Amino acid sequence: MLMGEFHHNIDDKGRLVIPTKYRVELGESFVITRGLEKCLYAYSMTEWNKLVEKLSELPFNKKDARTFLRNLYSGATVCEFDKNGRINITSPLVSYAGLTKECVIIGVNNRLEIWDESLFNKFLEESTDAMEDIAETLFDVSASL
Repeated sequence: MLMGEFHHNIDDKGRLVIPTKYRVELGESFVITRGLEKCLYAYSMTEWNKLVEKLSELPFNKKDARTFLRNLYSGATVCEFDKNGRINITSPLVSYAGLTKECVIIGVNNRLEIWDESLFNKFLEESTDAMEDIAETLFDVSASL
């Protein structure tokens, strides 16, 4: 399971250090693509293949399905770590996520998310007050967190 939060800088060439604990979970090669809320998603090959299997069931005759698949797959690229534990993020993905310098890398169960620090902070500010309402809608009232 991927969890936790780390802060690293992306350099001018689009290289970003991924923490060791995440590198072990992702494996030698993994997939990075556009995520939701202007962040990037990174999946191990095992998790990516599970996602691809689920997505293959979407009806291609539905416009929303085609739009979602185009956005996800067109940005997808296989990555490997260099000897310094860095990945090279393509310029379209850097642009999509608004990555400038300071990045936040978070583990979200089966994937990593890579955020521009200012966008992540804005997301946290906007979502913190809504957490109780979100929990109430997502979980059974009798369930305990």
